[in-house]
This record gives sequence, C-alpha cells and structure tokens, in this order.
Amino acid sequence: MPQVSTLDLVLAAESRKSGIGAFNVVHLETAEAIAAAAERSNLPVIMQVSHNCIRYHGGFEPIGHAMLEIARNSTAEIAVHLDHCESVELACQAIDLGFSSVMYDGSTLPYEENLAATAKVVEYAHKKGATVEAELGEIGGKKSAHAPGVRTDPAESKEFVAATGVDTLAVAVGSEHAMTSRTATLDHELIGRLRQAAGVPLVLHGSSGVSDQEILRGIASGMTKINVSTHLNGFYTGAIREYLAAHPDIVDSRKYTMAGREALSQEAQRLLTLFASGSAR
Repeated sequence: MPQVSTLDLVLAAESRKSGIGAFNVVHLETAEAIAAAAERSNLPVIMQVSHNCIRYHGGFEPIGHAMLEIARNSTAEIAVHLDHCESVELACQAIDLGFSSVMYDGSTLPYEENLAATAKVVEYAHKKGATVEAELGEIGGKKSAHAPGVRTDPAESKEFVAATGVDTLAVAVGSEHAMTSRTATLDHELIGRLRQAAGVPLVLHGSSGVSDQEILRGIASGMTKINVSTHLNGFYTGAIREYLAAHPDIVDSRKYTMAGREALSQEAQRLLTLFASGSAR
C-alpha cells in the first residue's frame, strides 16, 4: 500500500476520539512484527525509529529504507516516522528519504534555541509535504532529562506551536521513558488544558510505563498519538529467553527471533485495538 501520512492518521484518530499506536523499530524483526500487527488488526499504525536506534545501526539509510519498503508492501496503512531526532540535519535527511513525519527533539535546549531549531525543521518539512512533532517540557527517563515531576505549561505550549508551526506536540504529563513497570499516573486535567491551549494533537511519550486503563483515560482527556517501545521490547526479549531455555541446543537464530517477533506482534496488535477503542470515557 502507498505510504500514508502520519498527520492524516493522527487527525483521523482524533476525530474518532480514539488513539493511534506509534511503535518503535529496533531492527528488521520489529518492523515486520509491527506491520503484521496492523494487518491482523485491520488498523493503521505509525512505525517509527529513533535517533538512538540509527546510531546503533551505524547509519540511517539501511534501516530507513527497510521500514519504507515494509510499509509499501503491507496491506495495512503504515506511516513511517523519525522519533526523538536531536539533529536538524538528520530530520531533513529523513524527509528526503521519504518519511512522512519527523519528531525534532530540542527539549534539552534553552527554550529560544529549541524554538528556533524546531521552526527550521518545520519550514523544511512543510516545503516537502512532511509534518513535524516537537517536544516541550522534558519527559523523564532520558539521559540529561529533567526530573519526572516536570510538566508542560499550557501557555508556553500555545506560544511554542504558534511560533514554530509544528503539527503535533509531545508533552510532559507524568509519563517517563524506559519504564519496565506500568505504574505512571497521568495528569488528566493538564492534558485537557494542553490540548485546548496548543491547538494541535498531543503525543504521549513514555507510554510503556502507563497502564491500559490510564492510557485510555489519557486518550479521553486529549492524547492521540501513543508512543510505545520498551513495553514491546519486553515481549520480544521475554519470548526469546523462554525459547532458548526450552531449546538449549538451538543455534539457528531465526528460530528464537521468530518467537520474539511473534510475541511482539501479538502485543502490538492488542495495543492497536485497545487505543482504537478509546473506551474509557
């Protein structure tokens, strides 16, 4: 299927008062698992890769091209997105490669520098027909990030969106990156104020640490794009551990990575269905 626009998928979900899953690619098996989850659930998905993952692969083009090809060859609606990019140049490279959207993360920069760099990415993206997500108010759990208690200010979000022209905004409302327990509590009252003030769809980062019911409440409060990485990676790694424990003599890596891929895909399918339901109202 021809690649679809990230923003189109987000706006469609928002109009239905539901959420859309945005799942991180770590390697080829992850991308295949995400595509299979979208196909089996008959729901759209945003497939994204982070700046850190690109560093792991030693470059952007091999993993980026693989994601684009998987999306093109899938029967599902799959948008391809660059997540947590800390480089203006890499953001522009992703757009030139064919990604429909990028997330420029200048959240660790002083406010004025973040604003200027984000506006530069937005200008380039919009000329090429792509869209931009930005982050305001650092989300805990990342190296050099502020304490988890940090929250995005609604008035500042309104000013930032107006000054940069970003299409979606990641906000700090209580979640943290890289959590392995789903115990985070979201500030639902703040989410509602941020959605009204910002005027663009909101993105929840660090969703791996948020329970199903809390995510659904967040969607009802005004979140739309729901990013998940660590939680899915746990299913992948757990299935491989179980397979190797049951088959100690195995040497064919396809056997155990297949088990990991399927476990991740099944959970991704469940999450896509959950987010689309938007039932906690």
